[in-house]
Amino acid sequence: MSATTRIALRSLRAHKRRLAATFAAILLGVGFLAGTLVLGDTLRATFGTLFADADAGTDAVVRSTDVLEAPTTPGGVRAPLDADLATRLRGLPQVAAAEAEVQGAGQLIGSDGRPVGGQGPPTVAGNWLADARLNPFHLTSGRAPAAPGEAVVNRGAATAGHLRVGDTTVLRTPDPVTVRIVGIAVFGRDADGMGPATYTGLTLADAERYLTPRGSGQADSIRLRAADGTSQTALVAALEGRLPTGVQAVTGAQASAESTRQISGGFLKLFTTLLLVFAGIALLVATFTIHNTFAIVTAQRTRETALLRALGAGREQVLGATLAEALAVGLLASLGGLLGGLAVAGGLQALFRAAGFALPGGALVVTGRSIALPLLVGLLVTVGSALSPALRAARTAPLAALRAVDVDRAGSGRAARRRAVLGGGLLALGVSLAVAGASGGPSVAETAAGALATLAAVVVLGPVAASLAVRALGAPLARWRGVSGALAGRNAARNPRRTAATATALMVGVAVVTLFTVFGASLQATLDHGVDDSFAGDLALTAPARGAGGSGLSPKLADAVAALPQVRQSVGLGRGVARIEGHDRVLDVTDPARLAGLVDLGRVEGRLDALGTDGLALSRAEAARQGWRLGQRVTVSFADGASGPFTVRALYQGSAVAGDYLMTRQAWAPHRGRESDTLVAVGLRPGVSPAQGQAAVRAVAAGYGDPQVQTREAYAADAGAGIDTMLALVYALLALAVLIALLGIANTLTLAVHERTRELGLLRAVGQTRAQLRAMVRWESVLVAAFGSVGGLALGSFLGWALVRASDGTGTGSFALPAGRLAVVLAAGLLAGAVAGLRPARRAGRLDVLRAIQAG
Repeated sequence: MSATTRIALRSLRAHKRRLAATFAAILLGVGFLAGTLVLGDTLRATFGTLFADADAGTDAVVRSTDVLEAPTTPGGVRAPLDADLATRLRGLPQVAAAEAEVQGAGQLIGSDGRPVGGQGPPTVAGNWLADARLNPFHLTSGRAPAAPGEAVVNRGAATAGHLRVGDTTVLRTPDPVTVRIVGIAVFGRDADGMGPATYTGLTLADAERYLTPRGSGQADSIRLRAADGTSQTALVAALEGRLPTGVQAVTGAQASAESTRQISGGFLKLFTTLLLVFAGIALLVATFTIHNTFAIVTAQRTRETALLRALGAGREQVLGATLAEALAVGLLASLGGLLGGLAVAGGLQALFRAAGFALPGGALVVTGRSIALPLLVGLLVTVGSALSPALRAARTAPLAALRAVDVDRAGSGRAARRRAVLGGGLLALGVSLAVAGASGGPSVAETAAGALATLAAVVVLGPVAASLAVRALGAPLARWRGVSGALAGRNAARNPRRTAATATALMVGVAVVTLFTVFGASLQATLDHGVDDSFAGDLALTAPARGAGGSGLSPKLADAVAALPQVRQSVGLGRGVARIEGHDRVLDVTDPARLAGLVDLGRVEGRLDALGTDGLALSRAEAARQGWRLGQRVTVSFADGASGPFTVRALYQGSAVAGDYLMTRQAWAPHRGRESDTLVAVGLRPGVSPAQGQAAVRAVAAGYGDPQVQTREAYAADAGAGIDTMLALVYALLALAVLIALLGIANTLTLAVHERTRELGLLRAVGQTRAQLRAMVRWESVLVAAFGSVGGLALGSFLGWALVRASDGTGTGSFALPAGRLAVVLAAGLLAGAVAGLRPARRAGRLDVLRAIQAG
């Protein structure tokens, strides 16, 4: 064992308590990163196994070749097939079985009258496949549906909705259909369902009647099982020459892999990226904590280091010993973090389940990447954070170090001027980039670069600003808490570099919390104001369970409501997907002229009532992006394969209710799939109060799935209701970063108490009581936390403003600074600072006066 290693190990054993916070910070950060990777790998493996098991009996899938994809249509939209094709394919010698598959949105109603699912995961209905090997679902109780109105539901949906065999309930397709549950099924081998998605299996006749646009004769795909001795590839090869134009066959393995890739590339990619961002924030905060700890410990060992230098230790040995110590701490903490990552993965599943985003369960999957990457990151963060203090220790001059202790001059003199110049330049650059990205042509990338430069400037300027800021924050404390408050302020200001480094960790955490708070409040205000400004109706009808998984509203509902004597006008707004000039776009399908009477579309050029069956209306922003003008002809292709020229006949300003493209129902009808509306806007006749209108509309709407009937004000307020749930989830994820920052504050104060042992003993000797001493340390912690919290609020508010402006491509967004929420963030930061100071204060209060005076 080399001398450097022996020195490092002895130093580590001698000062292990001083490095406890470093160990905890790395353990928590690596644990979160490892937990995120393990959870992502587990979900990918779980979904892969689910689809592989479910499709094990399917050797080929026949479907339309072309697919239209859009953000609102996971998996895309394909043209329907002729259901009779399944009958013709059964006659081939290579085919043992062929089943037409019909699927659509169908939301099951639980025994309590509430929708099951619908807040993201799909709610699917389809025909129950008679061939057990082709059917991805398998009965665990009851029987298959055989008569009209009978249904099988997956076990997960039955459990969530408290439904049993023999119960009668409603399935919204979107029209309400009364069904009697005759069976409970599992997905694949024994899964409750396709993750958190729900499934309702009907007879083929019921599925065609309720889930296809024309009632019969259509299927979404055809599943085939190969005859004995025929491989999947041979079956596909035999099918190729017998399929109509625009129809393809893929192997069952390929279809299963596509389903897995769709989940992995969409939901799982977004999910794991989000968690990795929070893991990165936690590790960034940990970096400041680690650096501060090693900087303090290195300063406290100045005489020890000097003695080693005087005895012949070279600079390389001192540097190597310090880095070896950091490497040992990082390795041990990272290994602990890897073990803790398993618990974090389970905790994340519970957290998302509590927030209403249930994830499928499964045995945890640990891959080489999930071990190697967190371990490497933990070591790099630890060693990288300790590098600067190690270099400073290596430069220690033996005799000078023996004569004097380390004095922090970062907040004054030449060092302060250098920091002020460098930090001021970075701050000017960062603010300029952020402002430029937030104005003119908004650029999120430019704003992000400005944010990084601004953060670097805050780190550089921290020691310069710390002394002044702490004195300003501590001035009221001296008057309020007397001598203890005054001493707390002086202690916090006497070492500006240490105070800044300690507070910066909390500042980063508070800044990110503030940024999300400001961005969420601004998004909520944008939605509220947008709907409030553009929705001119008196009532709004929306689906009971909003989100990607809901079944929507019946397209018949708007006309039924319009027939009421209390109603002046009613219009439905549906959604579709089409390919316009080679790009897949989401269309709003409606009666544009009637929509303009209930939704403010702004200034309109052209005529909304002249779209007919070959016209489009576009928002001005979209027309400008595409370079299109009134009268321009564009090619529109639909999912059924039809294609033709459409003319831009109207341009409108835009709306928070309607999207960028409007098409009439007459133009959409020949090409539509299963149709549903997302909104029905209602205008009441003069003299009809909102309460009277609601009562009348509810009576009619009850027969169409009992949708929500809201007043204009309630609909506007509900537009951003989901943001609070997302913010609560974000706060829970950011709690780890704040916890690491508080560990840094507590550790710094603990080390400071050790460093000031003789000074504290003298204070006690001249009459300071234990209670006063504890109060002094606690208030010092509060001042450091106040510096970090106030700085974080200012930084986060500015970056939140820049992000809101940079992401507002239309110029219609609102910026909101939620004073109440930010006050809570500030109060939480101060309270956390007080809590962080409890242990160091208690330790200071227990010092023996005589021994403390003799220390030094």
